[in-house]
Amino acid sequence: MSSSFSPRSSVSWQHYINLHEASSNFHHKQKISKICSYIMHRCVFIIFSLILLCLETATANQLAAVGGGDDKCFEKEKDGLLHFKSLLQDPSDRLSTWTAEQDNCCQWSGVTCNNQTSHVTDLDLMSFGLVGEISHSLVNLTYLNRLDLSFNSFHGTIPAIIGSLTQLRCLLLGENNLNGTIPRSIGPLTELWYLDLSSNSLYGTIPPEFGNLTNLQLLLLSNVGRCRVENLEWLSPLSHLEVLEMDGISLAKTNHWGDVILSLPKLLLLSLSGCELSQVIYPYSSKIINSSSSMESLHLRNNSLTSSMYHWLLPLTSNKLRSLSLTHNMLDGIPKYLGNLCGLEDLYFDNNFAVVTFPDFLNNLSGCTSLSLQWLSASNNQFTGSLPDEIKKFTSLTDLYLSENQLKGTISKNLWELPKLQNLDLSGNSLQGFPSSDNMPNHSDIKYIALSSCKLGPRFPKWIQTFKNLTYLDIANSGISDTIPLEFWDTWPSQLTFLNLSSNNITGKVPDLSSNFDSYSEIDLSSNSFDGPITNVSSTVRLLNLSRNKFTAGISFLCQGVHGFLFIIDLSHNSLSGQLPDCLWHFKELKVLNLEHNNLSGRLPASVASMINLEALDLYKNDFSEEFPLSVKNCTSLKSLNLGANKFSGNLPVWIGESLSGLYVLTLRSNNFSGSIPLQLCQLASLQILDLSVNHFHGSIPSCLSNLTIMVQQRVSQLQNLDRGISLGRYSYNVDHVMIQWQGVEREFVRSNMVLLRSIDLSSNNLTGEIPYQITNLDELIALNLSKNALFGKIPCNISEMKNLLTLDLSRNKFSGEIPSSMSQMTWLNYLDVSDNSLSGRIPSSTQLQSFDHSRYEGNLGLCGPPLTKQCPGDEESGIQHIIGESEGEGIDELDVWFYIGGAIGFTIGFWIACGALLLNRRGRFAFFMFLDSFEDWVYVKVVVFIANFQKRRT
Repeated sequence: MSSSFSPRSSVSWQHYINLHEASSNFHHKQKISKICSYIMHRCVFIIFSLILLCLETATANQLAAVGGGDDKCFEKEKDGLLHFKSLLQDPSDRLSTWTAEQDNCCQWSGVTCNNQTSHVTDLDLMSFGLVGEISHSLVNLTYLNRLDLSFNSFHGTIPAIIGSLTQLRCLLLGENNLNGTIPRSIGPLTELWYLDLSSNSLYGTIPPEFGNLTNLQLLLLSNVGRCRVENLEWLSPLSHLEVLEMDGISLAKTNHWGDVILSLPKLLLLSLSGCELSQVIYPYSSKIINSSSSMESLHLRNNSLTSSMYHWLLPLTSNKLRSLSLTHNMLDGIPKYLGNLCGLEDLYFDNNFAVVTFPDFLNNLSGCTSLSLQWLSASNNQFTGSLPDEIKKFTSLTDLYLSENQLKGTISKNLWELPKLQNLDLSGNSLQGFPSSDNMPNHSDIKYIALSSCKLGPRFPKWIQTFKNLTYLDIANSGISDTIPLEFWDTWPSQLTFLNLSSNNITGKVPDLSSNFDSYSEIDLSSNSFDGPITNVSSTVRLLNLSRNKFTAGISFLCQGVHGFLFIIDLSHNSLSGQLPDCLWHFKELKVLNLEHNNLSGRLPASVASMINLEALDLYKNDFSEEFPLSVKNCTSLKSLNLGANKFSGNLPVWIGESLSGLYVLTLRSNNFSGSIPLQLCQLASLQILDLSVNHFHGSIPSCLSNLTIMVQQRVSQLQNLDRGISLGRYSYNVDHVMIQWQGVEREFVRSNMVLLRSIDLSSNNLTGEIPYQITNLDELIALNLSKNALFGKIPCNISEMKNLLTLDLSRNKFSGEIPSSMSQMTWLNYLDVSDNSLSGRIPSSTQLQSFDHSRYEGNLGLCGPPLTKQCPGDEESGIQHIIGESEGEGIDELDVWFYIGGAIGFTIGFWIACGALLLNRRGRFAFFMFLDSFEDWVYVKVVVFIANFQKRRT
């Protein structure tokens, strides 16, 4: 930051950095410290000057308050503050000191007064947890210099009276829920130095009156809402502006925006992410050759930019540029001029369309940039080639992130000789040629290594032990088939924060893990062949995933030195036995407990009740017994409860629907539950999977199942909530996981194919009565299984209203009457079984119903017509049978033949036109695949059904 930055703003720089980190969505948590050091390096004097000048009044007043001064604030200002509070909810009771009885409002929490005049000059309520509207009574605070309401839940509009607070220098309203338009009355706030409206829900045009704020130095409008700008001329008078963030504001109609930006002589940081810059036709009014840009940090992520943008990027860059973010665009490389930016330290190029060799990419950076570059992040591209010897030119490189590319071949040994390298991520590539322990240089700086999916095996890479300062190690899925040397576990005492050895074939026993890990560490040894008992684990671990191994013995180790840091415990798919120890009182922060597919037995201990934050409890396929565990009642945060394939018994308690209101998965299949299905289950509005099959339930099917809201209507907000992964740093654990009976076969559903799944399975019980007609209101239901009960009556005539039904199993009941003719309209149905009932009449004619195997209709003596061989009365006389069997005789009608031929030719031509366009049009291809990723789950369900139907029609 330039030394001319006048010390008049009380900017909280850590506040600003946090905002910038959120808006830019950087991939690596180390970015915060990097930005901090960047700012402090250039402006340590300025920051202290700002704080001292803007807060000197506050400090003096606080000292006066401590000394017991008798001055009182003005009654008018006190009344204004009390009215402001009266419109708010204060769940944290942060405004408890704001009372009429407390005369001196200068001593209220968040309020600062001038120690000489007693006027309120500073109202700082950042992160107070307040909810409500901003009161117009703030107009009483006419001497206010600083108003900080950020990081709360204020809603409603920004009051127009804000413009009357003409002495304001800092106005911070970011990170709230404010709506409406930005009031034009902000224009008179000519003393304003810091304006933050970011992360709200505002709309409309950015008012040109912002051009009156000629003293502004920081303007934060990122993610302000659905706002737009038609021209940026109002920016030109803001000659003091140093930081400008407008992420998410459309600039598609803003020609010549580059001229305006270059006219701001002090601009240091510009962030225009997600501003539709690719749609701007004329970024400049004329060709600009020489750049006068003072910019040090430039962020243009998520703008669909192609490499044609580099001609207008050039004027915005100079040797002053230190950080450049081009992530989430459609770039296929970089120009050579970026390699001549001698001050460039950070380059972000993630998530582009770079179909180039990585050696070529490096070559374009090999000018003086190679000497200054410290941070290179280019993950999720399509780089090919290997890591070449040219990497040795980048002697200042500390961080290199190239994950999820298509790199192959060997890694140059020069990589390991980079003198300042600390963090290295090459995961998701097919690299090999790692050095041996003897050839590895003594490198004490490397702390972070991620090499998952690289070819490290089959022997365990002992050379990793040469990095004595390592804190993060990920070598998952790297082809290792070996045992781990014992000295490996002692290399980093109390130092590791992350260890991922998953998805290899590592054998042997795991030693005591209580001394290797630092606070809040994560351990993933899943999907290997570790065996023996689990002895001990560090008390500071927050994630422990030992699933899919061969561990034996009990799990009493959970009780050893536990201090309650654990968020996730996954011990599933092992051979663990014994009881669940009664020491779970410590696990108040635990969110996931997965013990499925083991040999655990006994009853659940009472200490389960202490896990009040538990979201997923999975005990599937064990040997637990006793009645439904009462201790679960206190786990009110539960979203997924899977007690299937155990020996639980007794009635279902009514409190399931009352206490566990957030459940979206309830699986109790293959137990010994009895009694009737409690009506309170119908209160689970978010329930998308209900499996009560293979139990001893009796009585009727509750008609109130139609109250399961998520099975009735598919709301966008609900679908967003279905992505229920838990992220801990860079590690993401998939909570969505369930085994259900799908079309006669037990199948595992995970996040990718579970998002749209809606399933009710009440099969293999003793249910009686008719199918309640209300159940047909569940028009988003995908699978309904009522087989192997004693249900009777007719199939509801309006069952076709369940238009999304893929699977319907009504077999082995006592249903009578005809199959409703409306079922011929159920075009998505690809599995139907009505066998072994008392149905009668003709099977309705439709391509769908006749495509099922005849066994799906057998056991109904009164049924007739295809696909059954039994003819219906009058078929021979009417010639119906002859028409159906015509294909076995004279063949298909000639018109039909030409119809099929024409359809096939048209499909083929259309298919290759579309594919050809994607192959030849790089931008279109990229956009197409981005679209595919966005609708992956929807496409999965629809395409599978379409293919099944298409194949059946052809047969």
